[in-house]
Amino acid sequence: MTEGKPYKTRTGKVLTDADIEAMADEAERGYDVEMLLGKTRGRGRPMIGDAPSEVVPVRLDPALRQAVEARAEADRTTTSDIIRQALKCFLDVA
Repeated sequence: MTEGKPYKTRTGKVLTDADIEAMADEAERGYDVEMLLGKTRGRGRPMIGDAPSEVVPVRLDPALRQAVEARAEADRTTTSDIIRQALKCFLDVA
């Protein structure tokens, strides 16, 4: 393995010399930029619904916020997604 501090991916996987060599070989072969960027790629975050989303500030008491965060962690998602799901269910909208 390479000397010094090991290289890691975003997920924490430690890269071996073989991994790094394989990535270098792939890069030397070149990439299809159109495929990587997508032909219809736009700027900003992807839309969630039919139109751009709006930020709606809301106050939560500490117990409710803790419950939302715990659910988000358990579901491996974000607190925003949990709140959106709860609102859709409560309001009976798709």
